[in-house]
Amino acid sequence: MFRMKRKIRTPYFEIGIKNYVYGDKVLELAKVADAAAEKYDIDILFIVPCVELRRVVENTKNLIVLAPYMDTLRPGRGMADILPEGIKAAGAAGVVVNHCEKPMSLPQIKKTIDRANELDLLSFACADSIAEARAIAELHPDIINPEPTDIIGSGTASDMSYVMESIKVIKAIDPNIMVEQAAGITNGQQVYDFIMAGSEAAGSASGIFNAPDPYAMVDEMVAATRRAADDLKKK
Repeated sequence: MFRMKRKIRTPYFEIGIKNYVYGDKVLELAKVADAAAEKYDIDILFIVPCVELRRVVENTKNLIVLAPYMDTLRPGRGMADILPEGIKAAGAAGVVVNHCEKPMSLPQIKKTIDRANELDLLSFACADSIAEARAIAELHPDIINPEPTDIIGSGTASDMSYVMESIKVIKAIDPNIMVEQAAGITNGQQVYDFIMAGSEAAGSASGIFNAPDPYAMVDEMVAATRRAADDLKKK
């Protein structure tokens, strides 16, 4: 059967659930994001706990749903491991690799990207530094999110010089890798600024869930992505 990876239109926006909410609250936020994706005609990557993958996929129509992690085993033994074929069957379009809250060694990163490619799953790799971003770029994931660990969830966004340097380093190795900035983003203006600076996407987790109105913040950030998309066309 012919398969191919899900295409992503840029600029896109990414939302990470992590474990800020669970159960029905995950689906509630997914539906808000799904509506925003349709309202603004923007692709949204929506990263959910593995236990919520199928429910979110089956109850939304515009989201590109990713798993937060997978192991590299094959069908058979492996109690409690997360099977790549399993997340694919649940509807995942891709997987996060090497998030700072689930770090991997470079050999593990390579194996995970290779398994993702085998199943036509998007690989969304995180990097803690410019040096790590450079090393991971050599493995050719689909996306790199070069976010310094110390500012994730801090409410302080990446310095613009770091943003520019990370994009330059990654694109020099593989211009086809999409670069996203997500660490510490708390408002729509930051989303707009990072995309206009050359990032193909922006994303948020704590910035959404710590906002007074998380649903309104989703709308604000996706609207900012739309505004950046429109302004980039004018350049």
